[in-house]
Amino acid sequence: MICSMLFICSDNKIVKKKLEMMLQKIEQPSSIKAEMEQYPTPASIAADVLWHAYQNGDIKDKVVLDAGCGTGIFAIGAALLNAGKVVAVDLDEELIKKAEEEASKFGVDVEFVVANIEDFETRVDTVIMNPPFGAQFSNRGADSLFVRKAMEVGDVIYSLHLEKSLHFIKNLLKKEGWGIGGEKKYRFPIKASLHFHEKRVMYYDVVLIHAFRTPPRL
Repeated sequence: MICSMLFICSDNKIVKKKLEMMLQKIEQPSSIKAEMEQYPTPASIAADVLWHAYQNGDIKDKVVLDAGCGTGIFAIGAALLNAGKVVAVDLDEELIKKAEEEASKFGVDVEFVVANIEDFETRVDTVIMNPPFGAQFSNRGADSLFVRKAMEVGDVIYSLHLEKSLHFIKNLLKKEGWGIGGEKKYRFPIKASLHFHEKRVMYYDVVLIHAFRTPPRL
């Protein structure tokens, strides 16, 4: 067991760095299903997203969903930041098993669910996710599908998207009456996994969107 909970102190930089160092210990799968766009979120980005949500009061004592959780980096991080309850959903049973093993190492309690995100119905406070980018032909529209489900079950969303998809995603949120709380840009590394990748690691411009339901659900 690594640690059951982060000690939250007044020095934000120290806690955020500690969170990143802990998330780096999560083992990534030896192979990914490129057609499902299973791109692991780097610990540095995950820690930054989680800390932003924590600072906004959207993790501590909240019910948090990691949608398309992979090996559970957002779920484990939310648990370390004292979420009231954490649920993590992924369609890939092998990844869920790996995520359960990683959560066990940290001694955190996460409810892992093997399911298509479309079938998830549990209401939560906060959704934190790195959904499929929807860039592959076989996976077109997956990003908007995840956002629609997040709007259905959650009150606050923190979601990573390709910068070129930002306008579409923001319009989707605004059309449903959601407010945009902020955006932050990252350089997201993806290891070569497809025949057209010319470099060992490709970098993509992605943007974190923070959105919230208006008015809040009663």
